[in-house]
Amino acid sequence: MNEQERWQMILDLDEELLQGGVMLSEWSVFLVRDADTAFASGANLAAIITALAAVESHLKYKCGNSSRERLVKLIDKVGIEEDLQKDLHRLRKYRNKWVHIDDPHKDELLLSNPEQYEMELEDMAFLAVRSLRRVLYYQQCV
Repeated sequence: MNEQERWQMILDLDEELLQGGVMLSEWSVFLVRDADTAFASGANLAAIITALAAVESHLKYKCGNSSRERLVKLIDKVGIEEDLQKDLHRLRKYRNKWVHIDDPHKDELLLSNPEQYEMELEDMAFLAVRSLRRVLYYQQCV
């Protein structure tokens, strides 16, 4: 999929999921823009990491506090749909595997089959961009 097709996917998600109006913090807007740019550019891991940072920023904004609550707690606290909660926890755990590598010396699988990892990252990046929008748009003003 090329960059133009990826941007179209983002526009299609907005068309599908945004039915009214939403309020976002400037921090969230900045992070969403970077997540979208990373996704459209094919930087899938960056898209996942940044999309989850945007989710966390938005959930903190919606909770009306500047707490130091971790994303894992925020996901369960804000009252979003159960399937979205599951997707966010799945993404969070997946992100953590990449961000907190247990043993960087064990890279044989990555070296022998990088295409598998790229395909997996692409699928998870799409899930991250979609889940991000579901979080942003879960309480719309109509």
